[in-house]
Amino acid sequence: MHQAALDTLLTTAGLRGERAVRASFAGTATPGNGRRTVFDCQNGRSLPLAVMARSEDGPAATDDSVNRAFEGLGTTHDFYHEVFNRNSIDDRGMRLDGYVHFSAKYNNAFWDGQQMVFGDGDGEIFTDFTGSLDVIAHELTHGVTENTAGLAYHDQPGALNESISDVFGSLVKQWFRKESADKADWLIGPEVFTPGIDADALRSMKAPGQAYDNAMFGKDPQPDHMSRFVHLPDTERGDNGGVHINSGIPNKAFYLAATGIGGFAWEAAGLIWYEALKASTAETQFQDFADTTYQKAEALYGAGSAEQLAVLAAWQEVGIQITGVPAGVARTRSRAGNRNGGTGRQDGLTALTKQIGILTTQVTSLAKDVATLKGKK
Repeated sequence: MHQAALDTLLTTAGLRGERAVRASFAGTATPGNGRRTVFDCQNGRSLPLAVMARSEDGPAATDDSVNRAFEGLGTTHDFYHEVFNRNSIDDRGMRLDGYVHFSAKYNNAFWDGQQMVFGDGDGEIFTDFTGSLDVIAHELTHGVTENTAGLAYHDQPGALNESISDVFGSLVKQWFRKESADKADWLIGPEVFTPGIDADALRSMKAPGQAYDNAMFGKDPQPDHMSRFVHLPDTERGDNGGVHINSGIPNKAFYLAATGIGGFAWEAAGLIWYEALKASTAETQFQDFADTTYQKAEALYGAGSAEQLAVLAAWQEVGIQITGVPAGVARTRSRAGNRNGGTGRQDGLTALTKQIGILTTQVTSLAKDVATLKGKK
């Protein structure tokens, strides 16, 4: 029972669905200006036999699952459009189709490359998956990743793939709620468990490894530091090299960067991660991605900016040192002092100014010593 429950949780934790099916459909969707349509599978498993339940031009349905799926698709689409000027999942106006009531007591939700599919949950462990906005956004973000970096689904690239979906899944929820980084819960899928399950959520970005700890699932296995990286075989049984487990490390890095910068996380931190994703490739490793976020922070906000210092410190705290930056540099991260992050930026600049001042004093002192020595000669 324990292993069966854990297997269910791992599958659902990634909400990865059928990756092979997704890959086979990638790039085949037709443009549709991001139009939404939700279908009712009526507990069947055949998507072509599903009945249309709500369209972009139609009224709200009487089925709450249909309406939640419809709104979740729309909120995610609007987030990417308004925040990053992205035209739907593929940036070419891809239509968004959702299928609810898939199969009977189905403990999952997944994006297969063309559409979102939602299970109702078994009512014992999991509830209706349309009830979690960050779960919907997590899955749709897999489509964004496929159409940008195409991160391979194994080992570190796969863990980055899962982390990117968590990052933007959380950001969609924060954007919808208009929550600042310090007010967000940083939990992924807190709504998917039934009240009888002692668990906070599927994952915690703020505290990887602490989302749950109970007799059914055991303890959340996610690490929050490279020293605790979990080495697993690149097999399905080995979670493709621990993609759902080791994603905790970059998840924690994003949380630290976002709270270090302060304000709304989808603004500076989200933009840095989005630009880094677009600059990544299929086999990008944690180190590569960390370096890219540091470079993007400089390109967007300037060398030594509060944003760049926060990114640097975030990766350092999870055990990844930015290439070319001496260990210990800029560990003092900027912290938000208000909703819009103004004080956080000022604190970061103050820290940088102090460091520059110390170096200037040292150089001046050294110059005086050299002059003194020359005078004695």
